[in-house]
Amino acid sequence: MKKVVIIGAGPAGLTAAYQLLKKRKDYQVIILEKEKQVGGISKTVHYKGNRMDIGGHRFFTKSQEVKEIWTSILPIQGKKSYDDKKLKKVKKLKRGGPDPEKEDKVLLIRDRVSRIYYENNFYDYPITLNWKTIQNLGFLRTVVSGFSYLQYQILKKKECNLEDFYINRFGKKLYSMFFEGYTEKVWGRKPKDISKEWGYQRVKGISIKAILRDYFYRLFHIQNKKKETSLIEEFYYPKYGPGQLYEELAKKVKKMGATIYQNSEVVKITKRKEKIESITYIKEKKEYKEDCDIVISSMPIKDLIEDLNSVPKNVQEIARHLPYRDFITIGVLIPSLSIKNKTKIKTINDTIPDCWLYIQDKNVKMGRIQIFNNWSPYMVKDWNRTVWLGLEYFCLENDDFWNLSDKELKHFAEEELRKMGIIDCKVLDSCCLRVQKAYPAYFDSYQDIGIVTNYLNSISNLYCIGRNGQHRYNNMDHSMLTAIKAVECILDNQLDKSIIWNVNVEKDYHEEESKL
Repeated sequence: MKKVVIIGAGPAGLTAAYQLLKKRKDYQVIILEKEKQVGGISKTVHYKGNRMDIGGHRFFTKSQEVKEIWTSILPIQGKKSYDDKKLKKVKKLKRGGPDPEKEDKVLLIRDRVSRIYYENNFYDYPITLNWKTIQNLGFLRTVVSGFSYLQYQILKKKECNLEDFYINRFGKKLYSMFFEGYTEKVWGRKPKDISKEWGYQRVKGISIKAILRDYFYRLFHIQNKKKETSLIEEFYYPKYGPGQLYEELAKKVKKMGATIYQNSEVVKITKRKEKIESITYIKEKKEYKEDCDIVISSMPIKDLIEDLNSVPKNVQEIARHLPYRDFITIGVLIPSLSIKNKTKIKTINDTIPDCWLYIQDKNVKMGRIQIFNNWSPYMVKDWNRTVWLGLEYFCLENDDFWNLSDKELKHFAEEELRKMGIIDCKVLDSCCLRVQKAYPAYFDSYQDIGIVTNYLNSISNLYCIGRNGQHRYNNMDHSMLTAIKAVECILDNQLDKSIIWNVNVEKDYHEEESKL
């Protein structure tokens, strides 16, 4: 029986275990997870009966394989959730699916509403050219924005960086208003210093052209077969947050025979003749060693290379300088928001309907606000009388902001909410959560990452998967797909690992939208 060691119990690592044990019974699977909780950055954090989603995770995919895993673990709702009942919302539910009011294992169907908050006004996200946008911008800025867009359709810039990428798709005026400052908040770098690959990775086909095309199809009730992922109107979401799905998936793989060691940090990876022979990890201050035939890694490439022996110096140097962006979420519990719901969307207590607010204001550090009530009412202990927010800040581990005390962070966040006019009430409670290496970044030594990936692929029994395992800003479904492809390689004894690295790169993964 071959022994497979999987590093990391996030979406990718758990999917790899599930796929492997589903297809074959002659593998011993051991998962090593550094944290006490499974799910990676898709975990759900509990705080006094309220739940926090780290970064916000919409369950939407164009992969039928991924969708089948999700829905086999948590079936799609067949009855209305409490808020849908109260608001008399009409939804296409799954016949025979669970009732979220009576059952916990359920995927809710949620409305996607995310807007930009800029100069105390709301703009659709992505930007739409409707009457409200024109009102907010003003006639002159709208005209200037239109001509700026047309200018760069005629005289396109050579795309050398992320700034060029955005300007070619939105024009310089809209870029300066809605992309430049926000991108610098997220990454700590100006867009001109970031690789254009980030745009292809995350923004893909979104542009003024795509937005106008979508608007045209809506206007004339035509099905838009080229609708981009960022324009979807509905998504799935577990009743108790994304972590619920991965907690259930972890239970499933354990029943299938896998062993999961949590609080187990990998510290040494020993290879000989370009094949990994053992993994050493620390659990409860004791060192353990696992011999292995196959290794599937979702740990950060930077740490993986550091733990490996006999790595060429140039590869070590590139990996050592691969950049990441770290992240702090501050949960804030309040009685209500001071900003009012002026949309046509009905909500409980007339709270604004957004899942996310993107904060474009350059005068505050805050990047995004999650309203957990709108992701799922079951995320909030007393959701009918309180609003549970997640305030998102992007930073670097051990920078001045990261090193503020929890008390200082809470005060800082509360003052920014008041400054933006989002709250004027007393804060009932709050908490802080720091997340390391949340976002692999596309600058510094990233330009040479091909040298690192070629080296990793030369290790015959090593398969790198997931967001950090590939240093690629993947969504959950892409991370799960890398695991599915890795298992295919293992079972087919395929030494060419390109199908794993081509996930979220090839056209097929992001051209056509599959329906809910």
